[in-house]
Amino acid sequence: MEGGGTKSWYGNTNSYAKLDTRPYSGILEYQPEELVITACAGTPLKEIEAALAEKNQVLAFEPPHFGHNATFGGAIAAGLAGPGRISAGNLRDFVLGARIMDGKGQDLSFGGKVMKNVAGYDVSRLMPGSMGTLSLLLEASVKVLPKPAATATLRCQLSQEKTLRLLNEWAGQPLPLSASCWIGSPRGGDGELTIRLAGAAAAVKSAIPLMNAAIDAVEVDPVLAQIFWSELREQHLTVFTNLDSADTLYRLALPAACGPLAIKNAVGDIALEWHGQQRWFKAPGDDATFASIKALANANGGHATRFKQGSSVDPSKQRFTLLSEQAHSTALEAVQARLRAAFDPAGVFATSRLP
Repeated sequence: MEGGGTKSWYGNTNSYAKLDTRPYSGILEYQPEELVITACAGTPLKEIEAALAEKNQVLAFEPPHFGHNATFGGAIAAGLAGPGRISAGNLRDFVLGARIMDGKGQDLSFGGKVMKNVAGYDVSRLMPGSMGTLSLLLEASVKVLPKPAATATLRCQLSQEKTLRLLNEWAGQPLPLSASCWIGSPRGGDGELTIRLAGAAAAVKSAIPLMNAAIDAVEVDPVLAQIFWSELREQHLTVFTNLDSADTLYRLALPAACGPLAIKNAVGDIALEWHGQQRWFKAPGDDATFASIKALANANGGHATRFKQGSSVDPSKQRFTLLSEQAHSTALEAVQARLRAAFDPAGVFATSRLP
């Protein structure tokens, strides 16, 4: 399945025929007072966000578009979230219900359109990140949130080690910290820490001097701040771009307590998001390098992904850390096999996009 094609490079390659979801488009129901919107999978993501903006509401998980033609269904299938994920929660946390067509052609509905729905299994939350391997997503209902009353962005120069220590400390305090990003060399020295505060005006105002007591930051102009967070979400910053043909953009997902890592293969700067739980860097795209990066991530309780590959890197190379290489792999593989057998017993969908 494919919507606007803005994430067609994401995931393992496959030779399946494409089914364009864009003709099935439109907002089916929007209840601002209930904080719920329901739309068809082919609906442009920008149309969803524009409708929410009129009511001063947002998709708090900040899904990246990666292009002008991104669709609602594509965003859910990819399961990706932006800078606000660390405070608001993952995309999966916001999915209330879904209508799908499984591999046997059955039109099925799961969940509902209210936040307190408790009927049956929460099957709809299997859709985020499934990459179209379980079913064709037809419609989905997601929770939305009011736009924060106030925001402020602070920036300072700080080492990676001190950045991670402070972010973990702040995460345990009642501070309106909604996003963070550190960009710098993986080989030591100070980098640039940017943090975003969001919430009630009084809470944001009172948090600034508390944080400045530790970092001595400057407040970024609101317009420039908005541009920065948008470019981070859309991966337009230099740390993501200018990918050499033989290199790969790697993503590490790590536990909150993980400190600085010695990434010997990194080319240029690295970026830390989500208080260090998501880390990005460019490195050679060969299998040996990927193996060493996976081993480093696994040793620290996380996993690695070949997120985006250079033009000369073999597109057939496996991009995700295999389940067999992760902790509790036997249980995970058994669950995945049962899910695929239940939703798509004949293998109609592009199961190869995920390991």
